[in-house]
Amino acid sequence: MRLEDLNWMDVEKYLQQDDRLILVIGATEQHAYLSLLTDVKIPLALADSASQASGVLVAPALNFGSSPYFLAYPGTLSLRVSTLIAAMEDVVRSAYGHGFRRILIINGHGGNAPARHHLHEVINNLPDLKLNWYDWWLSHSIEAVAVKHQIKPTHANWLEAFPFTVVGEMPEGSKTPPKVPAAIMEAKTVREVYGDGSFGGPYRVSNDVMHELFAAALEDILYLLKFE
Repeated sequence: MRLEDLNWMDVEKYLQQDDRLILVIGATEQHAYLSLLTDVKIPLALADSASQASGVLVAPALNFGSSPYFLAYPGTLSLRVSTLIAAMEDVVRSAYGHGFRRILIINGHGGNAPARHHLHEVINNLPDLKLNWYDWWLSHSIEAVAVKHQIKPTHANWLEAFPFTVVGEMPEGSKTPPKVPAAIMEAKTVREVYGDGSFGGPYRVSNDVMHELFAAALEDILYLLKFE
């Protein structure tokens, strides 16, 4: 159940029964042969599946995140960290003002971490608000799937290559992870280092593994929605 499919009266009725909301935050950035909106498509698909199972309302995704290091790749659209933080706070405060008191943020992009840190400050000023944040690719459940199949998860490799994120013809086999000269690099250097944009490892794995991966993340989300 998405907010975009309701009118304001529907939301008012929903809030009489439930005060939970799922917020999706991602990014528009290069993902090699995958969609530029991979970091939105994955958490949104998880949110929709969780909504179908739980009835929790899903807000429209924030499609832009902080990705300054990928700006040398055409199509990457990045927010300043200050803009991202302000946007997240405004959305949370708006939801709170309507009566949402349990909000789960499903994040698809590592560069959005500053927004999570800022929400520690925001929650101190909003009585009775319960917030949680889920970085799906960093969960122990996802790690367990990767360890089980002995494949390393990283940016724009098999980890994010779901049928709904693949938009180009994928190379066969694996990419040797490049040597990274520094933890902080300008966008031009980042493109020189990573080339096609994948950080290395297998480009794709079997659909069975991807189904297992998705199910593991979904189970995490359904548990988090209990707000225990």
